[in-house]
Amino acid sequence: MPSLKDLKNRITSVKNTRKITKAMQMVAAAKLRRAQEAAEAARPYADRMTAVMSSLAASVGGSDAPRLLAGTGSDRTHLLVVMTGERGLCGGFNANIAKLARHHAQDLLAAGKTVKILTVGKKGRDALRRDLGQYFIGHVDMSDVKKLGYDNAQVIAKDVLARFSEGEFDVATLFFSRFESVISQIPTARQVIPAQFEADAAGHGVSVDFDYEPSEEAVLADLLPRGVATAIFTALLENNASFNGAQMSAMDNATRNAGDMIDKLTIQYNRSRQAAITTELVEIIAGAEAL
Repeated sequence: MPSLKDLKNRITSVKNTRKITKAMQMVAAAKLRRAQEAAEAARPYADRMTAVMSSLAASVGGSDAPRLLAGTGSDRTHLLVVMTGERGLCGGFNANIAKLARHHAQDLLAAGKTVKILTVGKKGRDALRRDLGQYFIGHVDMSDVKKLGYDNAQVIAKDVLARFSEGEFDVATLFFSRFESVISQIPTARQVIPAQFEADAAGHGVSVDFDYEPSEEAVLADLLPRGVATAIFTALLENNASFNGAQMSAMDNATRNAGDMIDKLTIQYNRSRQAAITTELVEIIAGAEAL
């Protein structure tokens, strides 16, 4: 049974921990508001660009289709771009993204495909290194980034596009977490090379004819690399909002658990103290009667 001093030290320690988790929760809440606004503001632009590219892709085909749309003609080699956080203490945020990427990679390997992994964020790299470390081909460190910008996405996009131009892979897929709410972040896999569009992405069934100058092929060839960068930027923003939401929720739970632990330790401390006082009284009374 712990002594009174041990219990008191534990109570003090848990109180200090609660102060830290409470502070981290408040910081995450402040960052979440800005990150959520940025992610939500980027969605209409990304959706509209997807709709424009989908409309162009529907009218371009055959040998005239750009390589980013038509692909290499093979799906032998897959590049997995795994985006996670640079820090932990955010519940299952990083683990869920890494789990989705791991299962996807294992399915590809089981089908006889070649897998290459580019990690963005050290937590994803650490989570996948043990099982899939031999497939790593690069890493993007975002720990020094104070504010996410389109330039950060362009760095990753240029790397991915350069590797595609050199024939290093056939299919590229992004893995990130889509922000829904503070308590809901959805791990998502999105193929960006070759470009894929949903059936209703070209205007939800509305048919509109446009004349393009220069040609549709030339416009689409210019838009597709921008589309890859936009998809990466959107994924980074969604990930940032999801990370802050997950950290805020995790730190709130940690603060509540610390409070519950303090209450239990305080009760245990009071009971031990009362037992010690009772024992001392019994000894004093017994000694007095002996005299």
